[in-house]
Amino acid sequence: MISICRYEAKKKEEWNDFNKTSKNSLFMFDRNYMEYHSNRFIDHSLMFYDEDDRLIALLPMNENENKLISHGGLTYGGFITNERMKQHIMNECFDELLKYGKENGYKEIKYKTIPYIFFNQPAEEDRFSLYEHKAKLEIVDASTYVNLKNPLKMPKGRKAQIARAKREGVKIEICTDMESYISFINLENKVLAERHETKAVHTAEELKMLHDRFPENIGLFVAIKDEKMIAGAVIFEYKNVIHTQYMAANEEARKIGGLDLVIATIIEKYKQEKMWLDFGISTEHGRIYLNEGLISQKEGFGGRTGVYETWKIDL
Repeated sequence: MISICRYEAKKKEEWNDFNKTSKNSLFMFDRNYMEYHSNRFIDHSLMFYDEDDRLIALLPMNENENKLISHGGLTYGGFITNERMKQHIMNECFDELLKYGKENGYKEIKYKTIPYIFFNQPAEEDRFSLYEHKAKLEIVDASTYVNLKNPLKMPKGRKAQIARAKREGVKIEICTDMESYISFINLENKVLAERHETKAVHTAEELKMLHDRFPENIGLFVAIKDEKMIAGAVIFEYKNVIHTQYMAANEEARKIGGLDLVIATIIEKYKQEKMWLDFGISTEHGRIYLNEGLISQKEGFGGRTGVYETWKIDL
């Protein structure tokens, strides 16, 4: 028999301890990360216990009107589970989740799965349960993954840009000044918005705060030429994955390959200790349009498509 408890602050340590030892642990599921935007989301995270009152799963969620969403403020969502999780238990967890949603007056559950590249052990019990419970696949976002252990070859043009950046004297530095970098990308935000209809999710203050809380997981690589920042990328570091965020380049960097050298440096640094580089999504316009130029740029580093899925369950 599975029981559900809504998360509350007194369970913070229990939540975080379970997340650290789960088979699909992500540092963004740590409460110290999740709560940075608590003013923008009504948290409705759930904790699942077995008949022996042992914690067997976490589900980061927020509520929005008559919907439960896993989780609207995070890139990924879905059940966080440990080695005790088996398929029949996950089916029961979904039974109880749907029952909980109905009893509390919700009409819909939106559920974001965690991509397989983040797993320490197989953990797709939830995807089968979604199918079993007649969930509908609502959104498929196209990301780009690079296999760092066996990358595909870069095209000659990309290699030439990397070589040009080196000839032009571009240097790559690991930086901790998140505020200066956010100021830099804000200068590029007009270009970013025009090209990709996106804007920075985090403010400079939020990104600095998160970096201060998770210095081993959040980093920044910048390209410097003539003592000026011309390009860069924020990285989120997981056990097996490096995920890039906020890649930006000014006009000079685009001409001489500044950002190309940043990404090449990241690949070189982490190829021995990580399995995957995740560039993030290239879908836009409400996630129904594929930006072919953007995904082609990412594919030029030896990446190919992986997907982020969002499912919908009507209650």
